Amino acid sequence: MPTIIRIAAALLIDPQGRTLLVRKRGTEAFMQPGGKIDAGESPVQALARELFEELGLRIDPAHAVPLGQFSAPAANEPGCEVQAELFRVDSAEAVAPAAEIEEVRWLAADQAETLDLAPLTRDLILPLYRQAVSVPR
Repeated sequence: MPTIIRIAAALLIDPQGRTLLVRKRGTEAFMQPGGKIDAGESPVQALARELFEELGLRIDPAHAVPLGQFSAPAANEPGCEVQAELFRVDSAEAVAPAAEIEEVRWLAADQAETLDLAPLTRDLILPLYRQAVSVPR
């Protein structure tokens, strides 16, 4: 049975409707920003902490919209499965890579996939994102 890594992840969307993907130092795959949930932390608290540590982004946890729990093989830990509590976060704030983040990319819903993507991002989150932004508000 695979080891489960519990994380909180953001479907971070800017005013242009693009979503942010990040790549950790020493890895190839792009994924949603976020990270492991520490003991005693709620998923949304973990998300707020990780977004600040990784991107310098401060969010109001009350404005993070829960989208559900998603599981997929971990991109960087062979034999592990990542279990993500996913939240939609709309933000117009600038972000800058910090901590273990080496690169950030904004991706439009209609942009072709040229990046190496983590399985969770590729198979579950991006299809959800494309569906969400194509629905008129």
